Amino acid sequence: MLLLPFVAKAQESGLRYGYISYQEAVKALPEYAQSQQNMATLKAKYDAEMQRVEDEFNKKYEDFLAGQRDFAPSILRKRQAELQELMQKNVAFKEEAQRLLQQAEQDSNNQLYSTLNAIIEQLAVTRNLSFVLNTDNNAVPFINKVQAEDLLPLVKDALK
Repeated sequence: MLLLPFVAKAQESGLRYGYISYQEAVKALPEYAQSQQNMATLKAKYDAEMQRVEDEFNKKYEDFLAGQRDFAPSILRKRQAELQELMQKNVAFKEEAQRLLQQAEQDSNNQLYSTLNAIIEQLAVTRNLSFVLNTDNNAVPFINKVQAEDLLPLVKDALK
């Protein structure tokens, strides 16, 4: 809806504009596959560590359950406190790992977007386009192909 005045103005003045599926263009970047692989590797490392601490907690909990009848009251309270502390640390680690994964993904995406934006800008300038629309998420239901140019093939060619 916000783009309608721009498109209407472009049609009146004969301005040319471009359009592109940003998601498809990002996937065409050579760095995209490496970025996805790096994220998968990092996630696997965090998943392995989360599994390790979960297994460690389960082992200690099983040991606690097996021996709780034989523990003196003070030892029982101490072991319960240790388990509670370990559980809290595990939850905190999982939350921090999730936050760090999201941050790493955002940083990686920002690098990809920066590269793609530079390519789109260069193509728009060389092809004398007034602006470039992102067609993702059905943001632009109609494009007049007489006045518009699909930049996706050009971006893919520029990446070769």
